[in-house]
Amino acid sequence: MAELTLVGASCSPPAPDSIQTAALDSDAWIEFLGVFLEGFPDLHLEVQDSSADEQMVAQRILFTGTHTGPFRGLPPTGRRVRFSGLEINRMVDGKVAEHWFQLDSVTLFEQLGLRVVPGPRLLPRLMASVVTGLLAKRRRTEPS
Repeated sequence: MAELTLVGASCSPPAPDSIQTAALDSDAWIEFLGVFLEGFPDLHLEVQDSSADEQMVAQRILFTGTHTGPFRGLPPTGRRVRFSGLEINRMVDGKVAEHWFQLDSVTLFEQLGLRVVPGPRLLPRLMASVVTGLLAKRRRTEPS
């Protein structure tokens, strides 16, 4: 298994819940990545784009690998995966001070054979959108 070391990072970003729900310190970040390495021992990360200034570094990353180990309670499937992620780091004195990360978990889960089902907060909004669309279509087709 690959060894991972994160030096000088204290990750307590004020990120919105849509990006991450809890702050990750260095140990939590290493544990997060360790889960991926356990499930995908051949995990390969390719930085596709990168942009930086004096304080921030942003990267678009492509992840590829084979699910040959346990991953979040899912036994190995032997399936190949390919999904993307976005990483933003705020830098202080050349070290990561804050870290934000977002990955395309829907694509990852679907490639592992899982289906994503809308939760109870999203389902009413999805249904309202469908009903609103049907009513608008009906109004357009009714004779005046």
